[in-house]
Amino acid sequence: MPVTIAAIVEGHGEVTALPALLHRVARVVAPRVRLDVPPPIRIPRQKLIRRENELERAVELAGRIVGGRGGILVLLDADDDCPAQLGPALLERAQRVRGDTPIAVVVAKREFEAWFLAAADSLRERGLLKSDAPQPTDPESVRGAKEWLGRHLIGECYSEAVDQLRLAREFDVDAARRCDSFDKFWREAARLLGAVADP
Repeated sequence: MPVTIAAIVEGHGEVTALPALLHRVARVVAPRVRLDVPPPIRIPRQKLIRRENELERAVELAGRIVGGRGGILVLLDADDDCPAQLGPALLERAQRVRGDTPIAVVVAKREFEAWFLAAADSLRERGLLKSDAPQPTDPESVRGAKEWLGRHLIGECYSEAVDQLRLAREFDVDAARRCDSFDKFWREAARLLGAVADP
């Protein structure tokens, strides 16, 4: 029987990129699990975290999607917020709604795209970044990771909706784990997979 992870995201790019990432995690940590990732629920960041009951409604919908055999993953950018404060606060709100369902909240430090910067060497080797693209030493401290990709991606510009899926399929996930927030994503995805595979 397949297990389902229902995701809640803020950006258009993550709607396609996150399922690909979850399948990459599953192939490594739970290769026997048949994973189903329905199209994520997309809600703009400010609406999700600031509008009363918006997160709660999304979590309730996600819970209905997974039924009795699945988990919920909330993924958003920290921007200028502290991930260590925002993540637990959102998790507490989510668990009040669906305490019966495994839930993970991951807040990418600054931007989701910082994870790609952490694996810039691999993207350059695969011909997705220009040959002179540097490997940032502290990718999560880069302000404007999208703009960085726009300068270094082969092609005219970076489009979240077009390029995130392609980069998510190709970047070196082991290299990206030097980003604390991507390492948390990996660990939380693995925990969800374990929780839903072995109820």
